Amino acid sequence: MTDLVARLKDKLAPWQNAPGWCVALSGGLDSTVLLHLLAAMTDRPALRAIHVHHGLQPVADAWPEHCQRLCDSLGVELLVRHVTVEEGASLEQAARNARYAAFSEVLRDGEVLLTGQHREDQAETLLLRLLRGAGLRGLMAMRGLRQLGDAWLLRPLLDSSRDELLRYARDRGLDWIEDPSNGDIRFTRNYLRQEVLPALSSRWPQVSRTLARTADHLAEAGELLDALASGDLAQAQTQGDFPWLGLPSLHLPGLLRLSPARQRNALRFWLAYFTRLPDADHWAGWDALRDARPDASPIWKLADGELHRAGERIYWLSGEWLGAPDGAECWKDPPLAMELPGNGFVILKGNKPGETLRIAYRQGGENMHIARRGHRDLKRLLNERGVPAFVRGRLPLLFAGDRLVAVANLPDLVDGDLQLVWQVPTSEQGLR
Repeated sequence: MTDLVARLKDKLAPWQNAPGWCVALSGGLDSTVLLHLLAAMTDRPALRAIHVHHGLQPVADAWPEHCQRLCDSLGVELLVRHVTVEEGASLEQAARNARYAAFSEVLRDGEVLLTGQHREDQAETLLLRLLRGAGLRGLMAMRGLRQLGDAWLLRPLLDSSRDELLRYARDRGLDWIEDPSNGDIRFTRNYLRQEVLPALSSRWPQVSRTLARTADHLAEAGELLDALASGDLAQAQTQGDFPWLGLPSLHLPGLLRLSPARQRNALRFWLAYFTRLPDADHWAGWDALRDARPDASPIWKLADGELHRAGERIYWLSGEWLGAPDGAECWKDPPLAMELPGNGFVILKGNKPGETLRIAYRQGGENMHIARRGHRDLKRLLNERGVPAFVRGRLPLLFAGDRLVAVANLPDLVDGDLQLVWQVPTSEQGLR
């Protein structure tokens, strides 16, 4: 057994009982060797491969057929997914986002996605992030293992060099694809691979191993910071006054007891599940949100959603919460749940009155009759209860004719015996 095979088996030992293994197969050297190694194993879960076709260059049209021939020769099922890469500042990042979105769509619960990144890839990633001024979490480079939705992403070859993979492929007569764009040094990663790392290796032959080891050290430090963040968040993860919102939220005073550095560390840890994190130059949004007046409703816009402050809590909003619900609708069958486009659904409890019922949203100037208090302005009533500003525009209101008779999920805001129960829209989260 070669060192390469032995290391791979050690990495995969904890995953022998996974529902399945899926190889991210580009057709290049790394993924070709990985698939060949896995196919040769006798004691393993079901194995399949996925090839993502980005459509970025005409030569790539032949790659799915190449991957199919390889998989056929090994008796492995192949899935091919065509994706559209969005235009943006970074073609590499956009392609990566499209690729991982495709992976997430096909992976089964508990399945392990295996990718072929090796030691030199790790060294390139660390250098790239150093040059971009990344913080500690960025300098952890590529993690050997992380969750990907309800599946797992595992990089079992990070301890192996490209030379080892190349020898394995040549000894077994394997064919692989050489992506012509890999030689284009206009791409930053290619420039590091073709120009920078060879120059460093001529002076320090073990530079890739050393940089990969540094990434491991930083990953260990990152784990300690995560443990600190988890403890710091415990005092801020209390239940708010509106648990029916179902939104991720934190108690702001619990964060304010921490130093600014620990605040940022805790928030990075908390936000990492929901969004791509801002770089160091864009944390001023947190300072502005944190330091706003108590009666303000500041918003910090991030890549995949928004952080809102309401009173002494901060809330994470994404998905349907970032849009506006549709307008008023008549309710013909009140005993049944009524779906609200872009805004969950509502259920009526109580006896239906004789007037026509409809669901509407605040337009301004509404008032309602409250027992023993008379008519009151709805805006003031919501202010008294501390309803967050971002909720008010989508809070369902029940009208009987022209009379406001119930406000959803606020049982004391009724005119009569009707209650309106609102099941809020889910705050859809992206997979990071």
